[in-house]
Amino acid sequence: MTLPKQVEIIEVGPRDGLQNEKNILTPELRVQLIERLAKAGLKKIEAGSFVSPKWVPQMAGTDLVLDQLNASPVKQQTGVKYAALTPNLKGLEGAIQHRADEVAIFSAASESFTQKNINCSISESLKRFEDIMAQAQQINLPVRGYVSTIVGCPYEGGIAPEKVAEVTKHLYEMGCYEVSLGDTIGVGTPIKFKQMLEAVMKDVPVNKLAVHCHNTYGQALANIYTSLEYGINKIDAAVAGLGGCPYAKGASGNIATEDVLFMLNGMNIPTGIDLDEVVSIGNWICDQLGRENQSKVGLANK
Repeated sequence: MTLPKQVEIIEVGPRDGLQNEKNILTPELRVQLIERLAKAGLKKIEAGSFVSPKWVPQMAGTDLVLDQLNASPVKQQTGVKYAALTPNLKGLEGAIQHRADEVAIFSAASESFTQKNINCSISESLKRFEDIMAQAQQINLPVRGYVSTIVGCPYEGGIAPEKVAEVTKHLYEMGCYEVSLGDTIGVGTPIKFKQMLEAVMKDVPVNKLAVHCHNTYGQALANIYTSLEYGINKIDAAVAGLGGCPYAKGASGNIATEDVLFMLNGMNIPTGIDLDEVVSIGNWICDQLGRENQSKVGLANK
């Protein structure tokens, strides 16, 4: 096991983070957040989600956000790519119309989680994505896959590594250029991550994998370090640790981008991202949301 020479951080705060925040930001503020992150060196940012505002009001106006981002010189100046979550064909049409650079689809390794969230089995959920994938491939639009509940599920407890491997392999073979492995409720530990990664890497190349760690129980950095040891060099993170964990009252959600950057800087692994600037952005966005910063690095440098 050798550590990667370089790591890419995928910024998920403006989508996965904000959609779990109680306070709703205007599209204009979301654009400001995203562009500040792009200027700080983030090259891939989740800009929003094409889901019904009835279900996720925080993501209303994603069309306006993308239109403003695409019209701005910041995109050309920085080379940033903007992604959008597309749970169905209608969502894909919105992403195409408003020129998202890539789209994302979601599945899970837990049958209970899938049934309770979208009222179908895992296999049925994957079947639904075939039409999205076919249309995206026709126009060469990259599709990223997510697998939720890779270690534990709020409804059925521990998840077998083989099940994670099965779903990940399906998304990869379906055509996802990359699959992000998500510890949705943050119950993973380094040993559990090792077992899961070893199962997944039998079926999917390591350079096609990313990790998405929630910090509910304070284990995210340890799990990320374990993933780095296995050669994974793509990490999802959210500025200021935006987002919560809906299954653990009062718990933090996504690992903070600042905390991941601090660890990587200390390991001399380059990312091309300005940590000081991300700390500043994290403190600013927490002021806008009226919430406490979940980043340890952000709090230490406030």
